[in-house]
Amino acid sequence: MATARSITKKPKKKVVRGAPRLKRGAKLSEPSWEGWAEWTGQEYHKHRQTTSAFYYENYKPVDLYPAVFVWMSENGYTKEQIKHAKSAPASALSVTAGITCKMLMNGMPDTNPKHDEYWASCPGTIGDKVTPVTDFVKKRVEHAIDLGSKVVEVKQAEEKEKKDVYVPTIQERIRDQARLQAEAIDEWLEGWITDPKSFDPKGFDFKKHFQKMGVTQAHARKIKGFFENELADFDELERMPTAGQLKKMSEHDQDMWAQLKEGYGHFKKAEVKKLRDAINELLLALNFVIDTAKATRAPRKSKPKSATKLVEKLKFLNVDEKYKLASISPDQIIGANELWVFNVKTRKLGKYVASNIDPQGMGRAGSGLSVKGTTILGFNETESVQKTLRKPPEQLKAFKDSGKVKLRKFLEDIPTTDTKLNGRCNPETILLKVN
Repeated sequence: MATARSITKKPKKKVVRGAPRLKRGAKLSEPSWEGWAEWTGQEYHKHRQTTSAFYYENYKPVDLYPAVFVWMSENGYTKEQIKHAKSAPASALSVTAGITCKMLMNGMPDTNPKHDEYWASCPGTIGDKVTPVTDFVKKRVEHAIDLGSKVVEVKQAEEKEKKDVYVPTIQERIRDQARLQAEAIDEWLEGWITDPKSFDPKGFDFKKHFQKMGVTQAHARKIKGFFENELADFDELERMPTAGQLKKMSEHDQDMWAQLKEGYGHFKKAEVKKLRDAINELLLALNFVIDTAKATRAPRKSKPKSATKLVEKLKFLNVDEKYKLASISPDQIIGANELWVFNVKTRKLGKYVASNIDPQGMGRAGSGLSVKGTTILGFNETESVQKTLRKPPEQLKAFKDSGKVKLRKFLEDIPTTDTKLNGRCNPETILLKVN
């Protein structure tokens, strides 16, 4: 009988064991095999078991398989064999092979006579022959190489098959599509051959057909090429030489004219004119598709050049020893509202003012100064002026010590006549400052 306590008692929670946290790299110290030669057979056997358990508990299979490939490279296997082993399914190697290779590379011997004696003395091992550890690894490796080589062969065959499949070019695709689109036109033109008298050269709605078949500019160019040659035959037919002119021609040319005459000789001129008119109507419709595409095509947007690219041809003076001046980096000119320059030869101090000011420095398109070749662009021709300095050392020192506010009237305070700047920079020009 259930009691109140047993009914209200909370059931015990099941303890779910989480997966072991794996340490990686330097955080994980692998068991050492140092001094194994001094161990007894039993000690060696126990250490081998605990070491194997250590790798099982602390490593994932994906961490152990690479050890086999490292061991293979250190033991005379070729790159091709290693490649095949890597291509094999993971089960071909086994986790045990990965653990064994790790222990071998960390100092475990291939054979140990003491361990062999201890193993033979254990109950139930009578008659069991102890083989070198590498015998097991080699068997697994050979099995993996065999399976992997087959996998590689299949992959290579698939890749070759993909390469052998012919992929038509874009032009070939357009040509094939154009031929399909021209089939209805060909059928309509065949009506001229079967019944030239009743053939109507304007009896085909090209606009409707082109819309239905999705004829683009590229298709129209291809279709145009199909029928232009046929029209050329009619142009030649109208220029048929006389019997006297034919006698003066070579045998080959006479034969070509004869073939042309034979091909269309049974048609009357009025009938030939119908076909010519029909083809001309077709070409007119095709040209309309081509011209319409040109008119509606969006202009290609040019990629904006970087500031460094814009100023790469600008001529200026980097450093002047006489006045102890150095130019700023020219790429700072792009987008600046003001540029101060000084010509060391003429002693002229100038200020370029942008015609389209960007007060917030937002880098808006079209604002600020720019450069093309050796010329400053985008400056206000009225406000951009220069003045000659009578005492350059003193005035340039005052310029350097002036702040943004004081520089607004710096040129006005110089008692010389101002001249307009032309935007040209030369090897005597120092780029002083930008704002």
